[in-house]
Amino acid sequence: MTKQNAQTRIKKLREEINRHRYLYHVLDRQEISDVILDSLKRELTMLEEAHPELVTPDSPTQRVAGVALKGFHKVSHAVAMLSLHDVFSEAEFQAWEERIARVEPNFSKEVVFDGYFAELKADGFAVSLEYENGIFVRGSTRGDGATGEDVTENLKTIDSIPLRFFDGFSQGIENLKKEKRIADIIRAHPRIGKIFSHAIPQKIEIRGEVYMTKVAFNDANHEQKKRGLPLYANPRNIAAGSIRQLDPRVSASRKLDFLAYDMVTDLGQSTHEEKHAIMNILGFKTTVGSRCVGISGVMAFWNDIRKKRDTLPLLIDGIVVQINNGKAFARLGVVGKAPRGAVAFKFPAEEAMTIVENILVQVGRTGVLTPVAVLRPVQVGGVMVSRATLHNYDEIQRLSLKIGDTVIIERSGDVIPKVKETLVRLRPKHAQEFHMPKRCPVCDSPVIQKKGEVAYRCSNPRCSAIEKENLCHFVSKHAFDIKGLGPKIIDVLVDNALIADSADIFRLTKEDVEILERFGEKSAVNLIENIKKARTIELWRFIYSLGILHIGEETARLLAKSYLEQTKKALLTITAVCDFFTRLSREDFERLHDVGPVVGKSAHDWFGEKHNRRLLERLESAGIALTLPSVARGVQKFSGKSFVFTGEFSSMSRDDAKNKARESGGSVSESVSKKTSYVVAGENPGSKLERAKKFAIIILSEKEFLKMINL
Repeated sequence: MTKQNAQTRIKKLREEINRHRYLYHVLDRQEISDVILDSLKRELTMLEEAHPELVTPDSPTQRVAGVALKGFHKVSHAVAMLSLHDVFSEAEFQAWEERIARVEPNFSKEVVFDGYFAELKADGFAVSLEYENGIFVRGSTRGDGATGEDVTENLKTIDSIPLRFFDGFSQGIENLKKEKRIADIIRAHPRIGKIFSHAIPQKIEIRGEVYMTKVAFNDANHEQKKRGLPLYANPRNIAAGSIRQLDPRVSASRKLDFLAYDMVTDLGQSTHEEKHAIMNILGFKTTVGSRCVGISGVMAFWNDIRKKRDTLPLLIDGIVVQINNGKAFARLGVVGKAPRGAVAFKFPAEEAMTIVENILVQVGRTGVLTPVAVLRPVQVGGVMVSRATLHNYDEIQRLSLKIGDTVIIERSGDVIPKVKETLVRLRPKHAQEFHMPKRCPVCDSPVIQKKGEVAYRCSNPRCSAIEKENLCHFVSKHAFDIKGLGPKIIDVLVDNALIADSADIFRLTKEDVEILERFGEKSAVNLIENIKKARTIELWRFIYSLGILHIGEETARLLAKSYLEQTKKALLTITAVCDFFTRLSREDFERLHDVGPVVGKSAHDWFGEKHNRRLLERLESAGIALTLPSVARGVQKFSGKSFVFTGEFSSMSRDDAKNKARESGGSVSESVSKKTSYVVAGENPGSKLERAKKFAIIILSEKEFLKMINL
């Protein structure tokens, strides 16, 4: 990047960061997530490091943040309330450690001996609490780091903030030991005993996070919904807004909580770990923390907390790691806006910022043209993402997206990466408009858009891209599930004219396959055996394998159930199934188990096409045999109940969990609606969980689901 381009980008980044900081800190509004704001600041820092001559005193990298509201008295912090630099990987953490070792002469002695102290990074609102003679006298916000706002009366409404200290100093060390909790702390930290053998210091300052638990957040949104008011965006916004209300009664109504993470006052402690112990004795709840030895210890703590993240009562976005030794930490001092001896070790972000370098068009199995964003590679949710679907041309217009734009990419749990938002104010001059092609990029046939549809389609039903996608769908896991027959092998078979449609798959021989590239005799034999095993298939899987537009797994099950109920299982052959569905009108389809008009029309049209009926005849002549579904045993206790599953399950696969629900009489859906009975959430759940909360649907953990079905 040239200096001129860097200067232009830096200017835009500063303007954007300052705008969002003002929205958040002054107006109590948030338009983008903290993750994206961090990305903006990170890019600005990197550009300024590459071009130090462009750094100015008013750059966002040269200060912490915020402006005090006029409605509150200003408070000057005796010790600045600073932010933390971020690291996102083990390699970045190691680089931070190496920088410290170069700066700190006693690294191997003091730092290594006392190790690191790692603790949860609560997603809350930082405040400072001042005590005089053991009484809470003033609480303030961070503000710009040097000057905050006096919010004492609001903080007094939080039960977890002591209005006076536990009276330990006057009781003496021996009396303290009578309290088991305190005795355990003192036993673990013998030096603390000396601190509590002296009189209480006149002034003590504690710092920590005001936050809202997940339960309190859900309760607050439930109340908002009952009153017909807009739902809150996230717990942190409510916590920040509540503390900065002029009426303390608002703060009291929000069920806020507090976690202490630092003690500014020197009581004689030698490590950060001892600060936590002292704050516990004084009556503060502190964040979950642990002394860690070396990088391996930090990584073990980071990984453990990451796995438990969704089960914690509060939101966190990582851990804070700092030099445990107090003297070494102090000597390391401050660099820029942050202490040199501590970092925020973030979890993989579910959002990230990157640039759209191009937009390509893919042709799917139904002929729909889907635009795909080619991205500058970026880590999202622990995965390197270089492409993201844009769904359709309407979505591109909604996003106001051009090639060259800076965008926010979103990925959560099992959600496919998508472009969430375009940062239009960062748009470069060379950004290019995107238009859907007028001809199919694969077969060069005209592209059409039917009246009333958003989708653009290839007009050629025999387009090679459509045929290949249909074949891939036909052999996929929930269809014929033919092992060893993936997209690359299908490409080879099609390109060598060995298969033209799905029926041809069952006519392949070992001799056909073994001469092809990527095959030998053994792999050819294995593939042919797998194809033979797949000739017998459950009815619903067969219907699903046909790739009928709008007919997914669950609708295929409904159609199969309808056939079996209306024919009394008299004859289960492909011909009989074809004849049954061919005789049905569109209205007949719509009456089958809640099949709507869109699905009804699609199914009616598919079975009405001669080409499709000929394919079914060829499949039957190839020896495909249909079977009944597995007979469900036991009481149908969930009859009439619908389930949605999201996230990763430890005791079984998600498909097995779905089958357990079906065996108990329940139905399964892939999307959450107001009609959903239960959402079962495993580890790393996706957006379905948030939608369930929005509709106030019952959410079950894996353990609760298993208990319900008596496993």
